[in-house]
Amino acid sequence: MNKLLSIGDRIYVAGHRGLVGSAILRRLEAGGYRNLVVRSHAELDLLDQAAVKAFFEAEKPDAVVLAAAKVGGIVANNTYRAQFIYENLAIQNNVIHGAYLSGVQRLLFLGSSCIYPKLAPQPLKEEHLLTGLLEPTNEPYAIAKIAGIKLCAAYNSQYGTDYIAAMPTNMYGPGDNYDLQNSHVLPALIRKMHDAKVAGLPTVEIWGSGQPRREFLYSDDLADACVFLLENASASTLGEFVNVGCGEDVTISELAELAARVVGFRGQLVYDRSKPDGTPRKLMDVSRIRATGWSPRVSLEAGIGLAYQDFLGRFAGASR
Repeated sequence: MNKLLSIGDRIYVAGHRGLVGSAILRRLEAGGYRNLVVRSHAELDLLDQAAVKAFFEAEKPDAVVLAAAKVGGIVANNTYRAQFIYENLAIQNNVIHGAYLSGVQRLLFLGSSCIYPKLAPQPLKEEHLLTGLLEPTNEPYAIAKIAGIKLCAAYNSQYGTDYIAAMPTNMYGPGDNYDLQNSHVLPALIRKMHDAKVAGLPTVEIWGSGQPRREFLYSDDLADACVFLLENASASTLGEFVNVGCGEDVTISELAELAARVVGFRGQLVYDRSKPDGTPRKLMDVSRIRATGWSPRVSLEAGIGLAYQDFLGRFAGASR
């Protein structure tokens, strides 16, 4: 199969310091790609349309990975609703349009499984998009990501570009955010279990009933999928977007028990049912990406162990 990327291509990774972007950067480097372009937020504000346009005019990348986004868990999504929709729309619009204006033909846009209706049939198939109401707590973020999918498709249709979109399931791994107010469920659980273990606490509180089901993918597996798609998948055959996940899910209570076991917390888990559960279930149908020949490698338990080692190595005062 002829690859759609060449090893010498100039590739811009937007959001290279985030969980997903940093994993993609590592995977590209491991694959022999050396002509990589990155900019920190201080160097390039992706909300600034003129600055983004000037960046593309100067750098002229051959391909773009759009992993930059404003992200967070239930609390952050529901609290900063205006910021989540405005900033994500602005980032997408500026980067995708700037890429087009500078002649970029290959672009990968990263979204999220929250694009699907709250009560969509399970597992979530790509064709379920826009068939029902979204989960209210993350609706602004979801609408922005849906707009990004449609933006790529529209540019492909009108301008003949080859912009593809990947919608990952819940991510975790090296470089994750462990802030208890703004992080996603798995890193929050790792942090809670560790803090309780170190402090010798008898219980850990878990938000919600513990019954919602979630699917998780290790960030290096997602990065591998992204590079695979960039090298091999065309929008003309892939469709508007593709799900990226492992195709298996667990309940939040099962996840909490697994995190406790990996971290070494032996106390009791207490569920606070006054807190929101969010979407009842979000399991990806991954048959489309599996048909391309890609599949994940890291199991959930092994991935949590790797994530916990990353947590211990990054935070002062963390003890083994």
